[in-house]
Amino acid sequence: MTGNPIRGGTGPDIPAPASGTARLASHPEPDEVRASNGSPASGRPAPNVDAPALMPPAHPPDGGRVSADRPAGEAAGGDVASRRSYPRTPGAEGGPHSGGDGSFPGAGGAVAAADEGLPDLWCGGVLRIDLAAVVANWRMLAARVAPAACAAVVKADGYGLGAARVAAALSAAGCRCFFVAHLAEAVALRDVLGPEPVVQVLNGLPPGTEPVFVHRGLWPVLNSLDQVERWHHHARAAGRPLPASLQLDTGMSRFGLPSPDLDRLAAHPAMLEGIDLRLVMSHLGCADDPADERNEQQRLLFERLRATLPAVPASLAASSGIFLGRRFHLDLVRPGAALYGVPPQNGSPNPMRPVVRLEGRVVQLRAVPAGAWVGYGARFEAVAPMRIATVAVGYADGFLRAGGGRGIATLPEGGPALPIIGRISMDSLGVDVSALPPERLREGDTLDLIGPHRPLADAAAAAGTIGYEMLTSLGQRYHRRYEGG
Repeated sequence: MTGNPIRGGTGPDIPAPASGTARLASHPEPDEVRASNGSPASGRPAPNVDAPALMPPAHPPDGGRVSADRPAGEAAGGDVASRRSYPRTPGAEGGPHSGGDGSFPGAGGAVAAADEGLPDLWCGGVLRIDLAAVVANWRMLAARVAPAACAAVVKADGYGLGAARVAAALSAAGCRCFFVAHLAEAVALRDVLGPEPVVQVLNGLPPGTEPVFVHRGLWPVLNSLDQVERWHHHARAAGRPLPASLQLDTGMSRFGLPSPDLDRLAAHPAMLEGIDLRLVMSHLGCADDPADERNEQQRLLFERLRATLPAVPASLAASSGIFLGRRFHLDLVRPGAALYGVPPQNGSPNPMRPVVRLEGRVVQLRAVPAGAWVGYGARFEAVAPMRIATVAVGYADGFLRAGGGRGIATLPEGGPALPIIGRISMDSLGVDVSALPPERLREGDTLDLIGPHRPLADAAAAAGTIGYEMLTSLGQRYHRRYEGG
């Protein structure tokens, strides 16, 4: 009997296939994670229906969970391992401009909150991050794809929102498999989550880092024959099989083995000896458009290519692919942006709960006459007397310069759209507040730049980009307020 570091507990090892090219872990998968009849989308038999090794078991309801609070005393910085954390404030209220519908970060009622960064009045804005909404989004997606397993992608510091906080909340909710882009992200995440959850590195196995993966219990996603060969040799040197996933290129020409390299691998199965192959995956390039025929082309190619490999669990769908239908779900899905409230498909209502609210602080109010110009380059000129609010958020905070003259702000409770005028500066932007009663706004008040009346997708579109980029661009100068965790 041997312990399984991925699923926990003990049980008999399953012998390697006759070719010696792959081995699966040995413990039964819960019914809610994996169907007992294999992969429903493809109709292929499960590689071992009693024991796919994708996800370890959930922690007991009353114990073993990872707290969403970060350890005190960590140095300030930009990565998940080093950002300073402030103590949780139980029962802290939402800000003075909370909405009233309870559906948005800071919206009405007492919530558990924890702050990061400097006091809010020291900063140009407040970024509210609703961890309960992240968890609700993950649970909704997990229910949608069941019996497939649902992982979570927390790369780019949890899409800019704090991977440590996000991953801890998801782990406490039952998520057992996480993906990041870089080894540095994986090492930091392992420190947060402890040894049990699976942590996979999408960008593969950098040369010379093999001992780090082994020591930290991380899985590389092998993207090239060179990576396969190096992991194979390291496993032989270690004297034991080492877990990994294998990515296939089905059209994006980005990551994964192209067909000729896969043909070589299939012709020389000894190249996989010592590699405990746990997952075969690929990535859809056009899944945000359900009408794009390349989605089905990629799926069919993936099915054909993976049939040449040992029968192990498979993954194709990320956030958008989940909404293409069950045949894309296979054994594991890998949502990222959808967890954080980004719409998964173009032209469709957003089924995800909003996660972020960005409040910009008004630092000056002024009345200007007709003919006055605003901002660098005099790109805006007043055609009539108007009132302008200078808001202390700029492109250094990730509120992109391209949104100048195109975006809007709103009052926290709604009301008229307030145009962002002139160019967005490094540390500030101008808002036309002429439509508001003069007494409504004072220095120190806030306007919503992203919120219930200004969705993330709309703010991103005004800057000529997508929610992914806007989220991951949001900087570290905000007062960050974590709510609902």
